[in-house]
Amino acid sequence: MNDYFDMVHYSHCNVFRKSVPLVTSFNVGVFSEKSSMLESELHDLSDDADYAASQQQGSASVMLRSDSTKQSSPRDGAEVVFTKDNVTIHPTQFASERISGRLKLIKQSSSLFMTWIPYKGHSSEARLSDNDRNLYTIRAVPFTEIRSIRRHTPALGWQYIIVVLSSGLAYPPLYFYSGGVKEFLATIKQNVLLVRSEEDANVFLVNDFQNTLQRTLSSLELPRAVPLACGPSNMSVDESILNENQERADNDVNNVSQFLGRPRHKVDPARDLSIQVLEKFSLVTRFARETTSQLFRENQSNGFTERRTHVQTNLDHPRKSSHVEEKTSDESGLALDSKEFDNLSLVWGKPRQPPLGSEEWIIFLDSEGRVTDSEALRKRVFYGGLDHELRNEVWGLLLGYYPYESTYAEREFLKSVKKSEYENIKNQWQSISSAQAKRFTKFRERKGLIEKDVVRTDRSLAFYEGDDNPNVNILRDILLTYSFYNFDLGYCQGMSDLLSPILFVMDDESEAFWCFVALMERLGPNFNRDQNGMHSQLFALSKLVELLDSPLHNYFKQRDCLNYFFCFRWVLIQFKREFEYEKTMRLWEVLWTRYPSEHLHLYVCVAILKRYRGKIMGEEMDFDTLLKFINELSGHIDLDATLRDAEALCICAGENGAARIPPGTPPSLPVDDGSFYAQQDEIL
Repeated sequence: MNDYFDMVHYSHCNVFRKSVPLVTSFNVGVFSEKSSMLESELHDLSDDADYAASQQQGSASVMLRSDSTKQSSPRDGAEVVFTKDNVTIHPTQFASERISGRLKLIKQSSSLFMTWIPYKGHSSEARLSDNDRNLYTIRAVPFTEIRSIRRHTPALGWQYIIVVLSSGLAYPPLYFYSGGVKEFLATIKQNVLLVRSEEDANVFLVNDFQNTLQRTLSSLELPRAVPLACGPSNMSVDESILNENQERADNDVNNVSQFLGRPRHKVDPARDLSIQVLEKFSLVTRFARETTSQLFRENQSNGFTERRTHVQTNLDHPRKSSHVEEKTSDESGLALDSKEFDNLSLVWGKPRQPPLGSEEWIIFLDSEGRVTDSEALRKRVFYGGLDHELRNEVWGLLLGYYPYESTYAEREFLKSVKKSEYENIKNQWQSISSAQAKRFTKFRERKGLIEKDVVRTDRSLAFYEGDDNPNVNILRDILLTYSFYNFDLGYCQGMSDLLSPILFVMDDESEAFWCFVALMERLGPNFNRDQNGMHSQLFALSKLVELLDSPLHNYFKQRDCLNYFFCFRWVLIQFKREFEYEKTMRLWEVLWTRYPSEHLHLYVCVAILKRYRGKIMGEEMDFDTLLKFINELSGHIDLDATLRDAEALCICAGENGAARIPPGTPPSLPVDDGSFYAQQDEIL
């Protein structure tokens, strides 16, 4: 893919449907949008089911709001210029868990802020407590930190908006039960520069000055790395604004005053570009940290029964900091001192073996080609991986495309049937005429995004390098066909990264497509619009670190790093950017064995964090430093040692670890009811 991942706010960071919400003040959609919103590829990366409105709507749809809604405030000249009640967030599919609140726009001097405060629960039958509701509170967000607002108008149901920050992070959809979207946008337009996107009439760009420096950064495929001309503050919101306790709505203006009262740092555009990039990236990640730091409070209800058994472990011995508290749980459970766990991987993490070769592979098959012992095969692949020449034959079995009990003949027959089916699906988009495409906005957007992504995917690999490479065209065709096969999910950035090794191994368009389909049955929730698949995985990761390394967990807690955004890229594209191509394929086939756990990738995350625990804590890394450090680990992680550690951690955690992972957390195979891929708007 592109270098956008390499700044780790593929948000969603350097580069997340229905499950436990991960983010505190917002469900970080981790709607990953690149820097210039005027490019068609950037408007619908979450690929929701709404079609873009006609370009001919113009700006007439934005109606001016009556000044009668203004409310003067005596506090420091701040003024509430817009208020709307019954604006609601839908954390899950359950109506009883919807959270309604009051949306406000507050102006002070020349700055505009947005707040959303949930109401206190009115029903004794409500499934969410007031503390849970407060996790979604949006407090004093300056419009200098907002990139765009996307308006959705479903045929049935309520209008809603999605607010996307400059980092690519996005708040959860805000549903306007009592109307008011037009007035909301009109008020914003009166106070800041708000322009309609040339590519999508429902996307409104905030402060889109498109200066020369910004366009240069856009061409580098980085997030918005330099502050816009309006001079956004790179100071964080005052801690009182982000206080865990619910504040009264009439304190909103005071929160804004506190925000504006902090000094602003002016950025000289003539300064070195890389310094500006790092400064802006620091701002983005700090904002994400602050607005999500409340999520993992001790009293949070996570929606499933959890056994509070702590396993005290160490893979290294960090230098203790006076600022870091290393508390050991007093609760019952397996207790291991640090010296004991130093050798844990040697005891429980078995040595890696050579890859499974052709001669040994035959032993697992009967005379007709059936796998006689699938568990033994998966275990063998887990410990050694596969010779490359075998991957073409075995990956289809590991992914579930071919049944283990199928014969040679049955697999050949299935291949023939599936090839015909693939061609039929592919013909659906190939037969679209140019005249029809002009009236098919969703198709044009997806096609444009795919075409721009595939030419940036693994082009250093001989298989994809060079101009007019037919394999790049096949990559494009498969992704376009998948967007029609699974139209609800469509295409999102990151999918080309997952498909690339599969096409490289299978070297057949139809076979690669169906293996990709099988993989997306597991990882598809990673790309859902609300990103709850990613949320649940990062939530589970936090719980596993708490179980397996409480000092590191406490350190992250003190440093407001419990959102685990720094692991986002690892989970989203399965460590694709962390290892060399061959090692990535080795890791993937190990993960696909689902041995000893279908969530082994989370234990791999824990293993890496523990491996570098001494450096993280010893150097007292804050969120920004940690994020940069994690990105720089790419290409420097020992895969075999990490897999041994991950196996040891998984065995050590046992049932306690499994209990901390919410049911349905990817890559669990989805229930066959389409629930994981339903992207359409809610209809009552």
